[in-house]
Amino acid sequence: MDERGPQSGVGRALLGAPKQLLADEVYQRVGASIIDGTLPPGHRIRDAELAEKFGVSRMPIREALQRLERVGLVEMHPSRYTQVTEVPPQLTEKTLEYAGYLGGAVAAIAVPRLAGAEREEAAALARALDDGLDDPAVLAARRADLLLYLSRHSDNEILDAVLDQTSMPLSRNLRPWAVDDAERTRMRELHAALADAILAGDGHTAEHLVRKLHHVD
Repeated sequence: MDERGPQSGVGRALLGAPKQLLADEVYQRVGASIIDGTLPPGHRIRDAELAEKFGVSRMPIREALQRLERVGLVEMHPSRYTQVTEVPPQLTEKTLEYAGYLGGAVAAIAVPRLAGAEREEAAALARALDDGLDDPAVLAARRADLLLYLSRHSDNEILDAVLDQTSMPLSRNLRPWAVDDAERTRMRELHAALADAILAGDGHTAEHLVRKLHHVD
């Protein structure tokens, strides 16, 4: 007889974990499901269902949902319901602008500090941006990969912390943004130029190029 009950799978893996770790795990998993569209805009999220799925109490579930509300991925209506938020076009445009300035700052700080092997890896991530020119979701993911890599190697804990807090809404809000057919050649040129700037350790040029990739001049 299977005696695992509702705490099998994910829930079993979380058994015995501190409350904050439980909330972090739920935050990451639910956030990822919102970003990839598994939980679409307007989807109602129920505490009890998540508690059963993860095999935990409702407390870490509520803490995770409160964090997701603070970064704009859900909206909570106490004693009524919680649902995934919509991403209107104007939010995508504002996020694109913010990502351009933030990404530019990340590049300006990190690129000159990269070691030789790290420059090669970051340049490869810049060239991989071409993979997303036909798919907005892939492009958002590739840009996130590059910015996270640069941030992790920036030797600047404040910058790293800011990106940790904003990476989820950035990824989610930019998923609808697509590159027009007419500008794909230009984008490939910018990706190649960014890779070259990274290899040269030129933070100033890298900053400028990252902004241009996000339509911020």
